[in-house]
Amino acid sequence: MTLSPIIALRKAMRARLAADAGLVSALGGAKIYDEAPRGPEAPYVLFAEARLRDWSATDSHGAEQLVTLSVVSLQRGLTEALAIGEMIVALLDEASLVLVGHHLVDLRHQGSDTRREQNGRFARVDLRFRATTEAL
Repeated sequence: MTLSPIIALRKAMRARLAADAGLVSALGGAKIYDEAPRGPEAPYVLFAEARLRDWSATDSHGAEQLVTLSVVSLQRGLTEALAIGEMIVALLDEASLVLVGHHLVDLRHQGSDTRREQNGRFARVDLRFRATTEAL
């Protein structure tokens, strides 16, 4: 059974982010989650939305993934969240990641959105990435 391309990509992205000492220091630990934690542990990184589309060719099975990573901060303004977001983009944009059961063809940052949540309590930066993968 082949590992889902979404799971394979998330594992590789998480490993790349958690291995970077600068990012881990900025987060106050390797705080990279699939689900928002309870309590104010910000700043942290959250794997938010993922969309998968068929990207197969005649002789290979492939997938296009649209992945959103969210940076959440308790700091006033967006400075902290944007700075952490820039670190993540530098680590992942056009990165050569090794995926289990899949080959990463391309990973690119597509854009970012900022917003405030919970009556301005949290600053959030959503980083959108597009990845294309082929099953091995």
